[in-house]
Amino acid sequence: MDKFDQYKRLLRLGIAGLEILMETVFYAMVWFSIYNVRLRAPFENKGNLMMIGFYMLYLVVFIYMYGGMKYAYYQKGQLILSQTLGTLIANAIIYIQTIMVFGVFPFPIVWPIAAVSAADFLVILVVNQVSDRIFRKLFPPRKLLLICDLELKDNLIRKISGRKDLYEISKCVSAGEPLYKLKAEVQNCDAMMLYGIEEQKRNMLLKYCYERSIRIYVAPEITDILLRGADKVHSFDTPFLLLRNYGLSFEQRIIKRLMDVVISGVLLLTASPFMLLTALAVRLEDGGPALFKQERVTVGGRKFDIYKFRSMVVDAEKDGAQFSSRHDSRITKVGKFIRATRLDELPQLLNILKGDMSIVGPRPERQQYIDEFCQETPEFIYRLKVKAGLTGYAQIYGKYNTTPLDKLKLDLMYIETYSVLMDIRLMFLTLKIMFTKESTEGVEDGQNHA
Repeated sequence: MDKFDQYKRLLRLGIAGLEILMETVFYAMVWFSIYNVRLRAPFENKGNLMMIGFYMLYLVVFIYMYGGMKYAYYQKGQLILSQTLGTLIANAIIYIQTIMVFGVFPFPIVWPIAAVSAADFLVILVVNQVSDRIFRKLFPPRKLLLICDLELKDNLIRKISGRKDLYEISKCVSAGEPLYKLKAEVQNCDAMMLYGIEEQKRNMLLKYCYERSIRIYVAPEITDILLRGADKVHSFDTPFLLLRNYGLSFEQRIIKRLMDVVISGVLLLTASPFMLLTALAVRLEDGGPALFKQERVTVGGRKFDIYKFRSMVVDAEKDGAQFSSRHDSRITKVGKFIRATRLDELPQLLNILKGDMSIVGPRPERQQYIDEFCQETPEFIYRLKVKAGLTGYAQIYGKYNTTPLDKLKLDLMYIETYSVLMDIRLMFLTLKIMFTKESTEGVEDGQNHA
C-alpha cells in the first residue's frame, strides 16, 4: 500500500482535473454553438475564453468547497452529492452571468444549460464509478491498531466499521497498558489510532511514531483544539503561542452582524411563500398553533425565545423536557416532512434579524441540558463564547445524535479557527446536509443525549 500512497494526492488531483475539464468542454460546446451566436455582437476569442475560464473557475471553487475532490476520503455517494451540488451552483452562476452578457430581454434560453447539467451528472457518475474501483484496487483499507479506553471501544468501533473502505481494525489494545507494550504493538500495523488515552502516554507515542514515520490518528482533547486558535509569538528566540480566549474579535463581530442582517433579510423575503404554506399546513393538520416558542441560551449565557414551526403535537412536553427519539410518536405527519426538509427552522431567521442568533454558530441549547452536560463535561460552557447559530460546524460535520463532548469539540474548532470565509463556506455546506438524512435523525430509543 505504501508503494502507491505517495501518489494518492496526485491521483486525486488528476481525476478531479479530468472531470472538470470534461464538464468545461460540454459548456464550451453550448456557449459557442448556442449562446454566443445569439448575442447581438458575438464575442471574439478573448471574450469566449473569458466565459469558459469563468465557468472552469466556478467549477473548481464550488466542487472543492463541497469536498468533491476528496476521492477515497468521502464515500462514493457523498462525492457524487458534493460534485453535483458544486456543479449545479457553478451552472446557475454562469447562467446568471450569461443573462448579464445578453443585457436585454429576452433572457438567454435555459434548456442548453440544463442539458449541460444533465451531461455533467452523467460524467460525475461515470468518473466516480471508475475512480472508486481504482482507489479500492490501489489503496486497500489500512490495518489499524486501535489504542483506546475500553469503555469507549464499542462506540468507536461502530463508527470505524462505517468506513470499511478506509480502515480495518487489526487489533484493539487497552490504553491502560504500559508504554513499552504499546510501543511494541505499533511495529505491526499500517497506522495507529488513539482515543481516550492518558495525555503523557499519548505524547510519548506521538513522538515515537513521528520518529519512525508511522501514520497516527489522534482524537484531540479540548486543550488541543484551543491551541489551534493560538497566535505565534516571536518577541524573542523562545517560541510561544498566545491564546487570547475571548471568542471573536470586535471587528469579526461587527462583520458577522452585518452579514447576519443582510442575509437573514434577503432569506426572509425569498422564503416567505414557503413559510406561509408551512404555517398553513401545520395549522390545518390539528388546529394547533403554527409557531413553537422555546427558551434557549446564546452568547454569554443570555436567554432568548427561539422560533420554529411546530413539528410535534400540542403540549408535547407537558410531562417535562425530553429529547426527540428516532421513532418519536409526538412528531406529526407534517412535522416529519418539515423536519426532513428543514422548513421548521425558517422562523429562526427572525431570531437572527433580532440579534439573538447568528447565521453560523453553535446550536442554542436549553439551560436544563447545558446544566446536565456541564456536570459530565464542565467545558461545555465554552460554546457560549460566541452567539448561537442557525447552522454550524457541529451541524455540518456531526449528526443530531452526536455526543455532547464531540459536539463541543466541533464547535470549539469553529470558534478557535473562525474567519468570515469559514462562515461563507459553512453556509454553502449547509445546502449539502439538507440532502443528508442522518443529520436529522433523533437519538436512538433509550439513548440519553442529543
